[in-house]
Amino acid sequence: MSPTAFITGASQGIGKATALLFAKNGYDLVITARTKDKLEAVAEEIRSLNRQVLAISTDVGNHSALEALINLGLERFSQIDVLVNNAGICMTAPMAKTTIEDWQTIINVNLWGYIHTINLMLPHFLERKQGSIINVGSFGGKVPLPNMTAYCTSKYAVTGLTETLRLELEPQGIHVSGVHPSVTNSDFLERAVFKDSDPEQMKQMLSSPFVSQPEDVAQAIWDAVKYPQAEVIVGSAKVPTFLNRLFPSITQGMLQLGTKTN
Repeated sequence: MSPTAFITGASQGIGKATALLFAKNGYDLVITARTKDKLEAVAEEIRSLNRQVLAISTDVGNHSALEALINLGLERFSQIDVLVNNAGICMTAPMAKTTIEDWQTIINVNLWGYIHTINLMLPHFLERKQGSIINVGSFGGKVPLPNMTAYCTSKYAVTGLTETLRLELEPQGIHVSGVHPSVTNSDFLERAVFKDSDPEQMKQMLSSPFVSQPEDVAQAIWDAVKYPQAEVIVGSAKVPTFLNRLFPSITQGMLQLGTKTN
């Protein structure tokens, strides 16, 4: 029986690259995202690799819809070996211009989406006494970023969720890891919300050689499963994460200075 991975946010970017990498390495897939046509296109690519796939468009904030999808996945494949929580959205905005609706949207997708899938998959993993949970975070969950309070709040929460869950579950045979990329050159701009910032600046940033590619993050996720490790910092995110850990006041002072000079 082939191993199976369940990946959220799999219609494009990091999720798509991860699904295809796992398929190339012999995994069958359960994939979900909100965009049905793009999700089905990914499913066709997986089938072309001679792997089985269950692809159903779902909102990760909808617990009952996710429960139905996971039940279908278990009926189809009998077991799920890897959960990759990847669905997420980004927003840049000062706190004063972040509405309650903005907060609810960010938290519902970036945090509750992860909590829902973990809650639903955990009984299966505990029964088998094995499984891997990979939470895709961000260097914004390791380093505070100006004018991204809501986003960083959600990603810091994912970091805390991952680290405490690891302490709880690894003695029971379940591996938990966080993968934290830097800015990634994917379909990021399609879902990002910009308030008081210029999307053109982000486009220029995405052309930088220091930006991660979706395939880089997918490889880090694969490595986190095959060579279990607590945390993987991807690409250029290693530098600010390292500096903030050792010299937080200096690092954060430089970030504040950057906002004043822009």
